Amino acid sequence: MTELTPVPDHAGGGANAAAARSTSVQVTARNQGGLTNGHFDDRTSRRGLSVATAEPAAGDQRSGDEVEAGIVALWQAFGQRRDQELRDRLVLHYAPLVKYVAGRVGTGLPSHVEVSDLIQSGIFGLVDAIEKFEPERGLKFETYAMQRIRGAILDDLRAQDWVPRSVRSRARDVERALERLEAKLQRTATDAELARELELSVDELRELFAQLQMTSVIALDDLIGAGPAQASLAETLPDDRAEDPVAALVDRDSRRQLAEAVERLSERDRVVVTLYYFENLTLAEIGKVLGVTESRVCQLHTRAVLRLRTKLTEQN
Repeated sequence: MTELTPVPDHAGGGANAAAARSTSVQVTARNQGGLTNGHFDDRTSRRGLSVATAEPAAGDQRSGDEVEAGIVALWQAFGQRRDQELRDRLVLHYAPLVKYVAGRVGTGLPSHVEVSDLIQSGIFGLVDAIEKFEPERGLKFETYAMQRIRGAILDDLRAQDWVPRSVRSRARDVERALERLEAKLQRTATDAELARELELSVDELRELFAQLQMTSVIALDDLIGAGPAQASLAETLPDDRAEDPVAALVDRDSRRQLAEAVERLSERDRVVVTLYYFENLTLAEIGKVLGVTESRVCQLHTRAVLRLRTKLTEQN
């Protein structure tokens, strides 16, 4: 775990306050949507959290025992006065716990969940732990605080989840059942086999699948690929209204080949093809134009189509 930052001891009972320098900064929740929406803004405004960042001075040679003694004195002073400045100094000292817990929780989360957002929500858990901790019980604060921090992070994650917890639990049950079945069968399990494993009917299983569809959601801004070829998932979605360049190229090439084949037909065959396919005349109407019977036009049409097929085959 990251080494805890030494805390100045001007609260009394500790080392000299000049051993560290501090700069007051305001911790505010960023309104970026997702895990950092108005829910955090309200809490930040309500708490008025002000955290002092501190770094050891260049000549700070305090030992671990001295730092520990300063923290004990700080806890004693905070227990007596409940002063916000003292609380902020405790938050500063134990802040590395938040980063550690957020990193552990974020390991199993989707890539679009930012660790910085988890740290932000974990800070509220640390503040809550400091306010509710009772040093006189003789318990280790780090152990208590890590549970409170983890709980605050998970609570905020659940608050932002649009899927009910019961549905998430059922999804995990289905995943475990599938893993057991496929390990035992060494193949993909059928719906009937999965339904028996879950002690459901096939219809109930399909209804469950319909409920679980909402859990299969991914962020469109997730990056795919690596290196220069990296792109977002949204950029890979096809546009059904856009022209397919490959299909358009094939179509133009086919039209060119057909036009060349038609040009190589005899004049009468070319007239029959043009009037029938481009002018949409019937065989009877073409017969009147050419001064022949409808059956003769049918023969000419059949001959023209066969010749076109032969010429296109030769070209290909």
